Amino acid sequence: MENLYIKRNIMCIDLKSFFASCECIERGLDPFKVPLVVANDKQGNGAITLAITPYLKKQGIASRTRLYDIPNNIKYTIVPPRMKLYIKKSKEVVNIYLDYVSQEDLHIYSIDECFLDVTDYLKLYKKTDYELAEEILKTIYEKTGLTATCGIGPNMLLAKVAMDVEAKKYKNGIAKWTYEDIPTKLWPITPLSKMWGIGSRMEKNLNILNIYKVEDLAKYNPHKLKDKFGVMGLELWNHANGIDTSKISDFKVQAKDKSYSHSQVLFKDYNETNIKIIINEMVELLTARLRSNNKQTTVIGFGISYSKEINSGFYHSIKLDAPTDSNKEITNYCNILFDRYYEYLPIRKVSISCGGLIPKKGVQLNLFEKIDDIKNETKINEAIDEIKNKFGKNSLIKASNLLEDSTAIERNNKIGGHHE
Repeated sequence: MENLYIKRNIMCIDLKSFFASCECIERGLDPFKVPLVVANDKQGNGAITLAITPYLKKQGIASRTRLYDIPNNIKYTIVPPRMKLYIKKSKEVVNIYLDYVSQEDLHIYSIDECFLDVTDYLKLYKKTDYELAEEILKTIYEKTGLTATCGIGPNMLLAKVAMDVEAKKYKNGIAKWTYEDIPTKLWPITPLSKMWGIGSRMEKNLNILNIYKVEDLAKYNPHKLKDKFGVMGLELWNHANGIDTSKISDFKVQAKDKSYSHSQVLFKDYNETNIKIIINEMVELLTARLRSNNKQTTVIGFGISYSKEINSGFYHSIKLDAPTDSNKEITNYCNILFDRYYEYLPIRKVSISCGGLIPKKGVQLNLFEKIDDIKNETKINEAIDEIKNKFGKNSLIKASNLLEDSTAIERNNKIGGHHE
């Protein structure tokens, strides 16, 4: 397993309270001394704060909360979001990174967060990774007025978690973790949702297994995690043990392979209680297309976009152990990705893709599947596909399609419904 413990010099840099800091800088204010909130006040007291200044965070206010949740005794200024300003400031910071590393060694994770692989630059600059981080953060502040925090680690995971968990504790905003720090710094993390890649819903699923801190996850039977969560269970176990073999080069845009994908903009806000209906319906469309083209998928992508006022979301993919065109299996993986990353915010768009397509040549079983179950699902799906192809997509519907939150019947009446 030694080869899994790659040793690079990775930095994860985050711009502190980015939106709120940009607004303060534009106004000549110090974000550490003024109570400023970025939110759409036209939505009233129930508007979600997109960002708050560090000054308000020190008073115990959460970064994302409803305006009515801010105590009445705390006075603050509300300013509307300006995405053009934030994109402009973000580009300024990215250009600073590119003064230190090449494009190939930079991964833009979000508008305010980036990964840098500085392994091959330390001799050039004659600095340690820690010294180089100090210089980069100082340059960001001097050129843009923005304050940043930085995590340093031998892989992307440990750099990210060091930044999330420890960097904010230090005056210079820098924390460095090594593999030797795993038992003393990574394993004690609790609740689990403080760990990168574990959302609140996944945390609840793990708590059911009596896993409450990262050490519990690291010492849990990885085979049982795989049985429960598929290949993602193994990834969770690897991360709990500080293992992450991903490289920045993995995230560079490559020639797009053939895939079937579907995205749906929702007509109202959805949440964890009703979004599963939409996921099931979208998967049914994609799997029908897979079967009609005699294809199976080896990579499933799943993404959520939150309401426009929040302007964020997530998109992650997972590589399967065996190719599939199964409704049940693909839905299960989409639900696992949802549970892992969902942040309990209003949902306005769902995206699902089936990539890494290969011709269907047979069925590959694992030790936990019965051939009769696979045959039955295949026969049922083929019968449903035949009826819908002959009499129309709404000729055969599920009871769930009649629920108020379903969009299947309306969508089936429209032309299309998928895109490549």
